[in-house]
Amino acid sequence: MELLNNTQIKELLALRHWLHRHPELSGKEKNTAAHLEKFIKAAHPHKIITGLGGYGIAAVYDFGGDGPTVLVRADMDALPIEEVNTFSHKSQNEGVAHKCGHDGHSAILAGLALVLKEHPLKKGRVVLLFQPEEETGQGAAKVIADEAFKMIQPDVAIALHNLPGFKKGGIVCKEGPFAAASTGMIIQIKGASSHAAHPEQGNSPAAMMAELMLQLPQIPQKKADRFKDFALATIIHAKLGEVAFGTNPGKGVVMATLRTFYNDDMKVMVKEAERICRTLAEDHKMKIDISYTEEFPATINDAQLVNTLKGVCEKLGEEYIAIDEPFRWSEDFGHFTSHFKGMLFGIGSGTNSPGLHNNDYDFPDEVLPPAVQVFYHSLLKIMDD
Repeated sequence: MELLNNTQIKELLALRHWLHRHPELSGKEKNTAAHLEKFIKAAHPHKIITGLGGYGIAAVYDFGGDGPTVLVRADMDALPIEEVNTFSHKSQNEGVAHKCGHDGHSAILAGLALVLKEHPLKKGRVVLLFQPEEETGQGAAKVIADEAFKMIQPDVAIALHNLPGFKKGGIVCKEGPFAAASTGMIIQIKGASSHAAHPEQGNSPAAMMAELMLQLPQIPQKKADRFKDFALATIIHAKLGEVAFGTNPGKGVVMATLRTFYNDDMKVMVKEAERICRTLAEDHKMKIDISYTEEFPATINDAQLVNTLKGVCEKLGEEYIAIDEPFRWSEDFGHFTSHFKGMLFGIGSGTNSPGLHNNDYDFPDEVLPPAVQVFYHSLLKIMDD
């Protein structure tokens, strides 16, 4: 049975294109939220909660009975990327564009709202969450910490992400780790400046920075016995002093992204990275300050939910693509799987699609209806399990 009629599909395409034309950065999704709220109200949820963790919106459908509460999440923030596409729904906000497909994710969730209105479940509660600030890794944590989230408290949380490089409409998943944990590490280093003619009178961070940039990426290899799976440290930025040819610099900064497939391995990674920083600082008589940003937990998929998804794909005739290795990128949906039984799966955007965050990427409209179908039938099965 096709859950969406032609008129509804046209409505979703128009919504997706509007969102694409009016992208907003993380934490600034005010107009996006307002437009989505207006659309969702027409689908008659039992309750709408606004202002969740910023501009988040939760549409609650309560079908009664003793079924579980299932949260279905879509992200809605865009990226600081200038779009090069020329189609009619091209971004109208200079330097900002939906290059990760969050416009499509939100449209899928809006489509699910239309279906729940026309085809209510027999029991349970469904919460459609339009989440802000995914790209910075802060949105999910803010939503969960919001006092209003206590009204939701899901038993299960599910979500999807579109995946270029996979067959269009194919459902991609695996149990256990699906997307990596990642943490941005910032090491501020302070020595002492001096005249460039007399470097011996100062204490430049240069040598320590050079050693740090060599040693951090070597952690996974040198400490391999301490990790149970993949680990990676990537130097992403470094700055030494200022452009002043008469000055021997007295301060510097090194930034790295740490990645692991397991949250326990991230703890090991952080501990070892900090040990290296402290040792080098002591050796070079430097003062250091370490801080962290854009912290994403690993997204860990529940085995039972993955089996449910497989069964749904078989029933609908959708191709299920099992992957062996988790993705190295991170998703802040990991905050939900850290607190609740959860699953994040992928839907293929096409083998020839530009990659995520590419300036010519655009979410494929063709996957909207099948994505809605997979979500709805997954809800039916979860309520019966």
